[in-house]
Amino acid sequence: MKNYIGTKQIKGRPMTRAEYNTYRGWELPADEDGTEEVYLVEYPVDVNSKPNHPDHEGYITMSPKHVFDEAYKESGEMTFGHAVELLKAGHKVARSGWNGKSMWLKLVEGRFIANTPDADFKNQVGNLDICSHIDMFSADQKQVVGWLASQTDVLAEDWGVV
Repeated sequence: MKNYIGTKQIKGRPMTRAEYNTYRGWELPADEDGTEEVYLVEYPVDVNSKPNHPDHEGYITMSPKHVFDEAYKESGEMTFGHAVELLKAGHKVARSGWNGKSMWLKLVEGRFIANTPDADFKNQVGNLDICSHIDMFSADQKQVVGWLASQTDVLAEDWGVV
């Protein structure tokens, strides 16, 4: 067996095992503890999964509370590592601890520009490869190209999806 670490955005709702079974229209098996704390988990639909409940767009299941709590952080309580993975998945992220409340980050995909004019890059004429990078959109609505995280940002656990 190998160890795996996952990062994905899901929906979750705390409830008891009995409430989960009632929600699904099932009877609680006699050998299960109906008072056990669990989470109703909804995974987004993709090409490999389909909705399995009429009230949900995604695939739902149940997770024991302790397993859920070890695997997931609520948006606004995530680490920088979670934020980077969410950037890679196309989400915008921000810290709740930033002074500028309207600031956020996004991953800008790299691109190739052919035949750049003289003024674009140190008088270089020709092709230009721009690498993928993280940009910040500042409180005054300006794009800061090539944002770098401070040590405080890297160690913070107040990251969330915008």
